[in-house]
Amino acid sequence: MPKTKASSIQVVMVQSDEVKLPIAFQLSLYEQLIDQLTKTGKFQHIYRDGDKAAGDASDTVVLQSNVFGFKQGSEEKRQVTTVAGATQIKVHIKFVDKGGKVVFEQDVTGNVRFIGGNLRATFDFAKKTAEIAVANLT
Repeated sequence: MPKTKASSIQVVMVQSDEVKLPIAFQLSLYEQLIDQLTKTGKFQHIYRDGDKAAGDASDTVVLQSNVFGFKQGSEEKRQVTTVAGATQIKVHIKFVDKGGKVVFEQDVTGNVRFIGGNLRATFDFAKKTAEIAVANLT
């Protein structure tokens, strides 16, 4: 599949249609996405949801994310044993061009299995998503 040219990316607020996701996780997913995409250094502009300037950019793709699986683990259990207490977030991501055509989509899972707060799963998801963006967009 050919890579799509994208010098800019607009990140839409993470949706959670199928799963009741705590607001702290939803906000953390969004902020981590912005942060990790910025750290790649690949995009000239990273626009937030609702930023009108994104409409002026010629080769901007829109990143849409929808949580379809969530298991909140226990930080306490993870400290005691490495097999219990894992937190997992499953998210379907879509990169969409200006015309609304899906250029790439994939399911991404964010985990925290051992050490770290439950929100660390949002970092894991965002890091994987940024790597996917770099691999599939030029």
